Amino acid sequence: MSIWKRIGNLFSKTEAPAAPKSMLNLSPGDICEVSLVTYEVTGRTKTSGRNAVVLTLRDGSKISYLYIEEREQLQYSLYQPIDGRLDDPAEVPSTLELDGYTFHLEEEYEGFAAVTGQTPYTNGGEQHVWQYQSDDYRLLRVEWQNGRFMLYEGEKVIPGDVKVIRAS
Repeated sequence: MSIWKRIGNLFSKTEAPAAPKSMLNLSPGDICEVSLVTYEVTGRTKTSGRNAVVLTLRDGSKISYLYIEEREQLQYSLYQPIDGRLDDPAEVPSTLELDGYTFHLEEEYEGFAAVTGQTPYTNGGEQHVWQYQSDDYRLLRVEWQNGRFMLYEGEKVIPGDVKVIRAS
C-alpha cells in the first residue's frame, strides 16, 4: 500500500453502521418475537396516511396479527381472528357487545391498504378500520375491504416484549 493511500485513509470518512431494522419495516420472511413466542412474518398491510402496519405472523399453524403504530413511541397490539359478521360498513356501531364484554369505539379511519405476502385480503384497496377497547383493556378490531369484514380480538403488548430476531 502506498504512502499516499495510507494518508488518504486517515482522512476518509468511515461508513456509518447500518441502522437496525425496526418492527415497522419488517416484511414477509423476517422473524420476530412477541411475548416470548417466535413468529415468522408472512404478510404485511400498510394503510396510507398512517405510520402503522399490521403484520401477519405465523407460529406453526397458528396465525396472529401484530398491529404496530408509531406515535410518541411504538405501540403494539397482538390480535387473533374471531368469527363474526357485520352487514354494512355504514352501520358499524360505536358500541359492540361480545362474549359479555362491552367494547367502545376508540378510533375509526380509512385509507388505501398496500399488502404484501399472505394477508386476510389478497389485493390492496380501500380499507376501513374500526378499533375498539373495553373497560378492562381488551381490544377489538374490525376491518372492511373489498366487501368483506374481518374481526379480531386482542390485547396491548409492551414494547419490551417485542423484538426483531432476523430481518432481511
